[in-house]
Amino acid sequence: MSQAPLIAVVDDDEAVRASLEALIRSLGHRVATFASAAAFLASEISAGADCLISDVQMPGLSGFDLQLALGERGVATPVILITAFDDARARARGLALGATCFLRKPFSGDSIVKCLESALGGRP
Repeated sequence: MSQAPLIAVVDDDEAVRASLEALIRSLGHRVATFASAAAFLASEISAGADCLISDVQMPGLSGFDLQLALGERGVATPVILITAFDDARARARGLALGATCFLRKPFSGDSIVKCLESALGGRP
């Protein structure tokens, strides 16, 4: 029996991390949360997460910087970007960098679930 997928959540907003953690756990997935991209990159999980949900705008490294850093390490984790400051250029950049989804906050639980399903490729 395989382990449940591990979803990493990187967001500087504690309330967003907590709500995503609760939702992800309710789906039966494992979850690890981080308050910054640097904290995530310094963790063992950075190379082993099945999916990454990251805020775009954070102090220090942005969600885009995080995507680039993972690429430089050869890590091909599916990425879901979330942001309160959605604009066409940011959306285009995130998707060009390989994001599976780009969601504007606040987003519905259904939309993040659909993005997770897409990112995990139908994996339970």
